Formats: sequence, C-alpha cells, structure tokens
Amino acid sequence: MSDTARLFGTNGVRGVINEDMTIDLVLQLGKSIGKHFSTVAPEGSDVSVALATDTRVSGDMIKSAVSSGLMATGCRVLDLGIVPTPAIQFYVKTHDDVVGGVMITASHNPPQFNGIKCIDGDGTEMARENEMTIEGYYETQIPCNPWNAIGSLEQVTGAGEAYVEAVIAHVDAAEIRKAGLTAVVDCANGAAYQTTPLLLKKLGVRAVTLNANAQGEFPGHPSEPTEDHLRDMLRLTKDVGADLGIAHDGDADRAVFATAEGNFVSGDKSLTLIAKTMVNAHPGCTVVTPVSSSSMVEEVVKENGGDLIYTAVGSPIVARRMMAEGAPFGGEENGGLIFADHQYCRDGAMTIARMLECIVRFGPLQEQIDALPKFYVDKRKIECPNNRKNDLITNMTEVFSSRGQADTTDGLKVTFPDGGWVLMRPSGTEPIFRIYSESKDPALAESRGAEAEKVAQEIMERIRGSQPS
Repeated sequence: MSDTARLFGTNGVRGVINEDMTIDLVLQLGKSIGKHFSTVAPEGSDVSVALATDTRVSGDMIKSAVSSGLMATGCRVLDLGIVPTPAIQFYVKTHDDVVGGVMITASHNPPQFNGIKCIDGDGTEMARENEMTIEGYYETQIPCNPWNAIGSLEQVTGAGEAYVEAVIAHVDAAEIRKAGLTAVVDCANGAAYQTTPLLLKKLGVRAVTLNANAQGEFPGHPSEPTEDHLRDMLRLTKDVGADLGIAHDGDADRAVFATAEGNFVSGDKSLTLIAKTMVNAHPGCTVVTPVSSSSMVEEVVKENGGDLIYTAVGSPIVARRMMAEGAPFGGEENGGLIFADHQYCRDGAMTIARMLECIVRFGPLQEQIDALPKFYVDKRKIECPNNRKNDLITNMTEVFSSRGQADTTDGLKVTFPDGGWVLMRPSGTEPIFRIYSESKDPALAESRGAEAEKVAQEIMERIRGSQPS
C-alpha cells in the first residue's frame, strides 16, 4: 500500500469523529482487523479478540462499529470495558486463547478525536507489517460470515484489577508500604480513573485524587500531560505536603511527575532517572530510546556503565528494538516508559510503581532530579497537512543538513559541534511538524528552535503558494 493510503500512524488510526473518523471507516476497519486475526489464529480455534476503550464520549459508538466488523468476520469479542491501554495489552499477553486486541483511544488528542490501536498476540502494539496487511484488506470487499458462523460479544470483568496486581508483583511493595508516602494523582478524567487509585491504595500510598472520574470531554484539563495543563496538580502537590505528584494522559500508557515542591518533572528527566536505576540494577545493560530524547539520558546511562541505542520515534519501534537487543528498559521523552520484565509496551502504572520505589530507596524526587546533568529543550510545532509533510522535511533537510552531523533515523536531527542538536520531524499522529532543540545553554536551544520554526513556516508558505488555486 502506498504512503498516501496509509491508515495507521505511529500509534494507531486516529481522527476527528464523524469527519475523518467515520462509522463507515471504522466498520470496514473492524472487518479488516477481524480478517487479519482470523488468518493468524490457529486453525479450528475460536478467534478471540480483546476490546477496550478509554473514556471518550465517542467510545461506545466506535466500539459498536468495530465489534460489528469483528463479529461479522467470525471473531469472539471480549469487551474489557474502560481500562488503560497497558491493561488490555497485559490481558492479551497473559491469555493464550486471545489472538490479539483492539484499544479504542486517541491517547492525548483532544476529545473530538478517537482512534483504534491494534495489539498483537504477545501484547505488543501491532507490528507495522501486520498493520499493512490490515490496510490491504481495507481496500477490498471483505466477505462476511453466514448467519450461523458470526462471532459473539462477551463482557469481561476484572482486567484492570489483574493488571494492577501484576504491576505490584514487580516492585518491593512492602518497602513502599512501609514508607507511608502521599501522592497527588491526576487521572485526566481518563482510563486510569479506577486503576491508578487502586494501585496506590494497594501500595499503601495515600492518594489525593484529581479528575478521577470517567468524563470523556476532559473537563479538568486537556488530556496531554504538559506542565501548563497540570497547574492544579502541581499546586495541590505542594499544598498538601505530598511526596510527589502523578499525572496520566487519556489512556494511561504514560505517567509524568511533580516533586514535593510542586515542580514539574519533564519526561526526559523521569526517563533519565529510571534509566539510571535500571542500569545499576542490570550492570552493563542496554537502554533504548528515540532520537527525540534528551542527551541527558545518554550521558547518565554511559556514566553508570550502560549502553544506549537510538531509534525512530514511536513506542512500538522502541519496544521491538528492546526485544531484539535484550534490553531491560526503554522509553520516550513524553513519559512513556517500557519495562521488559513486565511487558513490552508503554505502561503508566508500572512507571508509577518504579518511581515510588526509586523515591523510597534513593530519597526525595527533587534531590534526585537536581543531581542530573542540566540540558534545556525547546519544543515547537507548526501546522502541516499530512500530504505536505514529505515536502517540508525534504526542504528542511536541504537547509540544515550541512550545519552539523545529520541523522535521518526519523526526520532530520542535526547535532552541532558544541553537542547541541535540533530535531525536525513530522508527527505520526497529527497534521503537525515538530521541532525540538536541545543545548546546555538555554538561550542557544531557544534561538536554534526559533530559527528552525521560522524556516519551516517560510517553506510552508512557499508550498501553499505553489498549489494551484
């Protein structure tokens, strides 16, 4: 299938409901997914597919259409209800009779969006080659099963609780309970509204909750867990004397933190901090992270005797490289961390449990963050239609590739002689173009980011001006 016909981005199929994410698209996609799972299932067995949603208003509508497509092709649909993405992934991984899964979520996107993320039988986000197979089926007339060979829909309870118990089993729960910690936790009105408070309760952590109800309009704040969106959590963490603050995105495969002082901890810093503990626990191990991550991660990993491998952006890419390298840990700069001893996917609850363990063993979060090397990241984005992304990156490459060491692993990353870098890449989930600039000098990070943004805007104006009226 050509790139122009590609349905799946870096994290599933996403779009605005009843505009580009239509019921006709979802029904046909459900049939395509069902045909794929029917093909890979053992011959003669039930084709059992797990299904779950986050809390979005459109969740039931999308679930109904996907379920209809799956059942029309003979699949037994197991509806787990509202659970975090890593919870359905854990369910698929631990049930041999389940051939795969479908998570209905648009993660951090605004509430008018929804999406479909497919899960392979091992619990990982679906491999690109399998997504391409589904995309191929999508372009065809898919025959439906006769009336007496259609699938069924069954409600399954307890998936969230089983997931929480599995997370707890991977940390020193007794040590965490003994510490008597307090946490402010912001569930973003999303999929973790039950599981994360339950996790903290079982770990003996006093939880002061924010936005811990299922409300798909995300009234508390937008579901992307940025510093600007988490002002209430940051303030409350300091005001109640909590040991840390915790926040999720909409489907809770990510977690970000605040210190007891109410200071936001960027995803790069929590990634670095956990990477340090994992390298010390697994001497000489490899850590995997995308090219968008701070050089802080590489510096700390190597200082502690580990090795670092960079990949293109996207948690499935990181997870599969971890599997290939035997790496115990990997993650992204957005708070999405992956722990191989649990499962090969981003996992917000597992990240929380590891951070609690880190605080109990090594002291207050602020002190640990202050000890990390100082890097400054400037992040920008401009609007860029999907059909113009290739034109923009081609033009940006012509302008910037000669200014330093060029890396085209994902978009264009130019590393300058002083060690700073600028990464320019199209988003895989939204019609935007991202620009990251990092340096140990904050002014230099900002000025390089501003220059790249200015050039990108000028190129986009030229591209728009060259379009026929």
